[in-house]
Amino acid sequence: MTQPELVIFDCDGVLVDSEIIAARIEAELLTAAGFEITAEEIAESYAGLTFKDIMLKIEEKAAIPFQASLISQAEELVDRRLKSDVRAIDGVHEAVAAVTAPRCICSNSTAERIEMMLERTRILPLFKGRIFSALETTSKKPKPAPDVFLHAASTYGADPAKTFVIEDSVHGISGAAAAGMRVIGFTGGAHSYPGHADMLTEAGAETVIRRWADLGGVLAALSMWSEHA
Repeated sequence: MTQPELVIFDCDGVLVDSEIIAARIEAELLTAAGFEITAEEIAESYAGLTFKDIMLKIEEKAAIPFQASLISQAEELVDRRLKSDVRAIDGVHEAVAAVTAPRCICSNSTAERIEMMLERTRILPLFKGRIFSALETTSKKPKPAPDVFLHAASTYGADPAKTFVIEDSVHGISGAAAAGMRVIGFTGGAHSYPGHADMLTEAGAETVIRRWADLGGVLAALSMWSEHA
């Protein structure tokens, strides 16, 4: 394996610095609804999940029933804030452009939101027509289900064992690992926290990078390691 058959990028917190924006809004809404939580706690425990799944997990844990209208409220507020505030993560344009293997995005966000964020940050040309939203697959199962990853690999005719995924969340890494793919953790987003890299490694990441400048060398090294393993 001199080169991956496919390289999959998560979007939120990997390509664009959107996780911290969403976490702040979601924390405000949940706190106002009776469950006190900080943006940092959301980033640490629930990054990578849809807001609906975050609510379900908290309801189960704290026995607090939330209004379903919170979901649409969060979507509207997050979209509005992302349109004005979202930024690309430093170095991402050069790192993605340097990947010579087929590449795509697998995300729990809607395709519409992904395209809006990528257009605003000038990343869209690098992924036009290569965006997979878990919510728009046949099963509609978001990560940590492996479905969106397997759908992308099938679309490209790529062997999951020769596919690399770059993820910033435990839930995303769990999904990629369940799909039989190799995972590189990423901690370069503003929502990163102490112990983040360790949690990603424990979830199944082979290695973790903080700077996009390190991606090329890591992909090459891991591909070579696979050949000689």
